Amino acid sequence: MSRQLGDSHRRFLQTMMAIGITNEQEAKALYQHCCETHKTPCVTDKLDEFIEAINSRLQPMFMQIRKGMSEENGLQYYALVNMAETDITRMTSDYTENELELFRKTIDLIVSSENGKASSTDILNSTDTMTSKKMKKSETEHLLTRLVQDKWLCERRGEYTLSTRCIIEMEPYIRAMFQDQVKVCHICHNIAFQCQICENPSCGIKIHNPCVARYFKGRVEPRCPACEDFWPHEIPEVRRLHSQSKK
Repeated sequence: MSRQLGDSHRRFLQTMMAIGITNEQEAKALYQHCCETHKTPCVTDKLDEFIEAINSRLQPMFMQIRKGMSEENGLQYYALVNMAETDITRMTSDYTENELELFRKTIDLIVSSENGKASSTDILNSTDTMTSKKMKKSETEHLLTRLVQDKWLCERRGEYTLSTRCIIEMEPYIRAMFQDQVKVCHICHNIAFQCQICENPSCGIKIHNPCVARYFKGRVEPRCPACEDFWPHEIPEVRRLHSQSKK
């Protein structure tokens, strides 16, 4: 049976519909604001229950506020996702056929890469293999800017990665289309693109950078949690990951 929604739930949902995605700290602040505005009880550690009440009413509309982790900084995020169309077809109202084809090619480049990134040069070159109407360089650059603004991609120094929103919402599509290429983080068990990889050829597990920072914190000699070989990569600090995400 669906849980009763109040005005605080509705205000929270309306805000999520407007912004699409928000981090956990901002979601808690929004939760508190909605409760205070409509004079309803606000229990700090009950945010997930509050959201679950909203999700119970969204289910018939094939929508959900889903939680996921940022690969960049390890923070938790909440995104409003469309459950009815889990692949790129749901973007047809905002993007043309050839723009969506290039977006698919960009995802392919990112998933197939060693570091979970695709350079602007590689994306521009991929337009040569498009089956739909080919795009000019200026059109491609404009599309990439839009995809970043719409929070489907992230860009830093000419390299593109899948945004947290994209990973949360497109996960079923990514898992279905790239079954043999997608791996999961050995620690959090979510799909992993930007990560460190065990160099033991018979192991090769992947661990997100934030998960690496948390797992190996305080360990004198870091060893792979799967094969126990020495972990040769630099161990990032959680604090540094958070500061980088603000740039």
